Amino acid sequence: MTPHNHAKAGDYAETVLLPGDPLRAKWIAETFFDDAHLVNSVRNCLGYTGTYKGKPVSVQASGMGQPSLSIYVHELINNYGVKTLIRVGTCGGLNAKVKVRDLVLAQAATTDSAIVKGRFGAFNFAPIADFGLLRSAAEKAEAAGMAYHAGNMLSSDIFYHANGMAGYDTLPQHGVIGVEMEAAALYTLAARFDVRALAICTMTDCLITGAEIDAEERQSSLKEMVTLALEVAVEG
Repeated sequence: MTPHNHAKAGDYAETVLLPGDPLRAKWIAETFFDDAHLVNSVRNCLGYTGTYKGKPVSVQASGMGQPSLSIYVHELINNYGVKTLIRVGTCGGLNAKVKVRDLVLAQAATTDSAIVKGRFGAFNFAPIADFGLLRSAAEKAEAAGMAYHAGNMLSSDIFYHANGMAGYDTLPQHGVIGVEMEAAALYTLAARFDVRALAICTMTDCLITGAEIDAEERQSSLKEMVTLALEVAVEG
């Protein structure tokens, strides 16, 4: 147990999905898991364990932003023995080629956060996904006919940027295709503790074109994303 998690040792599977929203964690457990049971409710950041296609899997809400995610990921790895972590969330688009409802597999994660760059002195550490998870997700998305893009994601600490798109400077010109708030910290912690991590996001609004999806479209696209993440998770 920790100040943020009252689960007991063994309550989490070795593979955990990480949505930011606690209610999305509840929805994932109730919609996709067999034998789902609540293992954590501290601060209402809900965590559940169950099975998917007969294999154990967990889901734990991580909250919003890299500091919050870092607390849960650090504890899942070091207190609960989790070996594979897959973020399932939403992102904004920074490339007009990425359409709303498309999936973005974060091959790497650029960031403006000191939570990553403050740790490496003169070096600019490049947080990257586990290649095996990334390859599996790409292959399964392609086989299922899902529209997806693998590339560089921006993990930003700023949601409402004072300078709008200008605040992202030349990132889109250098292949950054989406923006969210957690992947870089996830990948950095995974590298530090030698575990596997991948961020899969649904693009729900495009900062270039202004396109966005409504609530019904968002829900159906999230089902595709979670299904893909679970198929990757139980592959082993």
